[in-house]
Amino acid sequence: MSQLNLNRIKVVLVENNRSNKELAKHLGKTVSTVSRWCTNDYQPSIETLYEISKFLKVDIRELLVSTATKS
Repeated sequence: MSQLNLNRIKVVLVENNRSNKELAKHLGKTVSTVSRWCTNDYQPSIETLYEISKFLKVDIRELLVSTATKS
């Protein structure tokens, strides 16, 4: 079974010129944990996504892969 990409954390970090290490330090998490979120191996809680959105100064929806389909 293929892995689902549920978040865009890695993309948004790159767009904002931020690193996994900076995010990990800000959240008090390990770099390994943030790396697992960025590769979609694990997903952060909604509360953590909110903290990430504040750190990156983006709308929380930008961190998620849209489920909307085009007509």
